[in-house]
Amino acid sequence: MAVKKLPLRKDVPDNLKWDLTTIYPSDQGFEEDFKAVFEQIKPLKSLSGTMKDAKSLLSVTEKVLQNSRKLEKAFVYAQLKNDSDTSVDKYQAMLSKVSGLAAKFGSATAWFEPELLTISAEKMKQFYQTEPKLLQYQRMYDVVFEKRQHILSDDVEKIFAGASDIFNSGEKTFEVLSETDLSFPIVKDDSGNSVQLSQGVYGILLESANQNVRKEAFEKLYSVYKQFQNTLATTLTTNIKNHNFEARTWHFDSALQAALSDNEVPVSVYKNLISVVNEHLDLLHRYVALRKKILGLPKLHMYDMYTSLVGDDAPKYTFDKAKEVALDALGVMGKDYISHVKEEFNNRWIDVVENRYKRTGGYSSGTYDTNPFILLNWKDNLDNLYTLVHETGHSMHSYYTKHNQPYQYGDYSIFVAEIASTTNENLLTNYFLNKYQDDKNMKKHILNYFLDGFKGTVFRQAQFAEFEEYAHQKDAEGTALTSGFLDNYYLKLNQKYYGDAVISDPQIALEWARIPHFYYDFYVYQYSTGFAAASTLANKIVNGTNDDLKNYFSFLKAGSSDTPINIMKKAGVDMTTTDYLETAFSIFEKRLDEFESLF
Repeated sequence: MAVKKLPLRKDVPDNLKWDLTTIYPSDQGFEEDFKAVFEQIKPLKSLSGTMKDAKSLLSVTEKVLQNSRKLEKAFVYAQLKNDSDTSVDKYQAMLSKVSGLAAKFGSATAWFEPELLTISAEKMKQFYQTEPKLLQYQRMYDVVFEKRQHILSDDVEKIFAGASDIFNSGEKTFEVLSETDLSFPIVKDDSGNSVQLSQGVYGILLESANQNVRKEAFEKLYSVYKQFQNTLATTLTTNIKNHNFEARTWHFDSALQAALSDNEVPVSVYKNLISVVNEHLDLLHRYVALRKKILGLPKLHMYDMYTSLVGDDAPKYTFDKAKEVALDALGVMGKDYISHVKEEFNNRWIDVVENRYKRTGGYSSGTYDTNPFILLNWKDNLDNLYTLVHETGHSMHSYYTKHNQPYQYGDYSIFVAEIASTTNENLLTNYFLNKYQDDKNMKKHILNYFLDGFKGTVFRQAQFAEFEEYAHQKDAEGTALTSGFLDNYYLKLNQKYYGDAVISDPQIALEWARIPHFYYDFYVYQYSTGFAAASTLANKIVNGTNDDLKNYFSFLKAGSSDTPINIMKKAGVDMTTTDYLETAFSIFEKRLDEFESLF
């Protein structure tokens, strides 16, 4: 029987590929911006020591930001080109080249923050009076001033900036290995067809109603990672050591504090998440036990955690149908919001289907001078509908931010990035539950999806966050992070989270080896906090007043014009407390009760 393989990039119809000509009409545009920034490296270096008065401070600030904008645009173009097909040498080289330029740019401007810090608060007041145009950058300057104790000398900052490629070597090696060099075996799908295993195919096969299909995919995927577990432990350890080294050098108490400081988030937010999630693990154990009961399995395995609990008749959505549902579900956001979602759908902002060598997963990308872009690897299922709505949340957040903020505040903190996306997910869930409140079968599907989504977004990401903090702590203490050490801890952590109702198969001990987010410097916890905050916001949008919706749009438009904590307070959620987490778990428990009652 012929093996079903993914299409090559050239065989994907244009209407299912993103249109990158909105960034540059051709690769020549990239080359021109690359050259323009490259030629400014020496002039930017020469600006060191020139910020003597208000006029020169304004001039330097504008020159640095102008070149930063060009660099970001070029970088995004190269990244999207490379992610479309990671096997193309030209775009691998383009991404590598612009990454190198980013390092040079960082080195050439590394003096900016240290020299800014030599300006006293009193002198800055005088500068603002002398040159009022500086006020438009006041928040940006204040963020730097808050880092006084963590900024090093000019020379040291230059070394760090120039070595950014070296510090990112672990992540880059992992990406090449995971996306291009790992060769996955052939497995059988539900119909008995031979299919080549990939990250995208793996996710689909784990949803199969056939346990043998799930088991084979699970075991064969991890057999590949097992072959490279020592290499992968080395890439991850390299990344962790870099984080710990940087934290020590910049005078932080820990890598966790350093990472959260970048987003102006107190460490207590992270600690609160882990603590509250651990207090509610009984709910996850209860859900896992219910899963075992409904599936009627004598033994529940980790590869049984993603299959539907409500049979083979799960709703299917083509991409075109998914767009219709998304527009209906997000209609509560108002006409203006919907008009921009239609722009996204109708103007090829989305790269839809999986092709050979395309980056796996899904994300929203873009920069201040481009429209947002979405990468998908589309499959006709409910999960991909939610992914579309999720990534649309990111893209609309970016759209409203850049249309309401100047460049210096035209991006938003990573901490709030997952809130807009998961608010959209919650709106879709509310839409479905209201529309199908008298349809018992559909309610089963939606509640099943919500509970699985909560498990994956709140519990699972908190598990990842707990693992990430532990690994950094142990490295800081001098413990060798061997594959065996990481395997043992991860397996015990998995057992704690999922409980006795499921067998923590030995292969799951290797899950750490295939998670790209472990290279993102304490990123994953924000999925959990974001989902919890989004549940509150979605409830306000659906059941609240016009002021609640207005407050939500103020969040979408705020960018980085204030601290993320303050922005969220204005939107109606105080994330320095545990209240929003408790609210999220109460919603999970209520819907778990409702789901149980349907059987």
